[in-house]
Amino acid sequence: MLARELDTQSAPNRWWASRDASIKSYAQSTTYSERQKVAAEAMRLALDMVYANRGIHINYRQKFITVKVDGARVRDRRELSLLEQDYEQRGYRKAVTNQGVIYRIPRG
Repeated sequence: MLARELDTQSAPNRWWASRDASIKSYAQSTTYSERQKVAAEAMRLALDMVYANRGIHINYRQKFITVKVDGARVRDRRELSLLEQDYEQRGYRKAVTNQGVIYRIPRG
């Protein structure tokens, strides 16, 4: 799976940024079907098995759902490769940042 490198900066006030993001995410989550929400939860569980991490967060946005693996370190390369092949066939995208690895599930 091709991964884009993103150069993102941390927010100056992390608490407010986190609060704002959670409110926006909740508002957007109401526009997604239960099937799409279950797909995001399934992705979170699968990624937790292949990455050693500090946390995995689901964020609902207008055009896609993001599943962020915070502090990602690969635990099982073989299984990750198989997962990413499946994700690529489904049209999911991957981005790597300083903060972790982000997978995007399109609204489609």
